[in-house]
Amino acid sequence: MNNQDQKIYCGSGVEKFDGGLVEISVCLSDIPKEHRFEYNGKWYTKLKVQKKQEADEYGKTHYVAVNTWKPDKKKDDAKPEKPVAQPEPQESGPDLPF
Repeated sequence: MNNQDQKIYCGSGVEKFDGGLVEISVCLSDIPKEHRFEYNGKWYTKLKVQKKQEADEYGKTHYVAVNTWKPDKKKDDAKPEKPVAQPEPQESGPDLPF
């Protein structure tokens, strides 16, 4: 199983107000350092909040997992070639109406 396919659970949540709100709790200690990143001097992690099929014994209706998807570097490194303009063929001869 690929590391990106493994779910890293880091919290859970409860749906409230007929689904208009989901309160979640996240355990920051459960988030591996390789899934944290710094941007403009602040630290972030990408998370997924997904509804469970049914509430668990504690009434939790959602789970929180780390988003482990990372782009394939091979595809990002390949730069698309610039399109080359092809000259249009010029017609000459008696077939022209002018």
